[in-house]
Amino acid sequence: MGWVTGIAVYVIIWFLALFTVLPWRAERSSNPQPGTIESAPDNPRLLLKFGITTVLAALLWLGLDVLIESDLLSFREMAKGLGAPRD
Repeated sequence: MGWVTGIAVYVIIWFLALFTVLPWRAERSSNPQPGTIESAPDNPRLLLKFGITTVLAALLWLGLDVLIESDLLSFREMAKGLGAPRD
């Protein structure tokens, strides 16, 4: 995987991981302020969640990179089996 593709894949994995991490320990406010949505959390802990997301995305990206580079899963062979045009 090239470096541009690697960065693009990492960004996609990061955002997917962020949306899975955001709801963790998001507790509703017991006294919502006027003009605020009732479901808005008091302390969303965004920096902690961004850190967890970064580590989780790095581990997932590393696993995917190892899987692709090791040829355990060959996308080119799968494409040939589907009848895709050859190079």
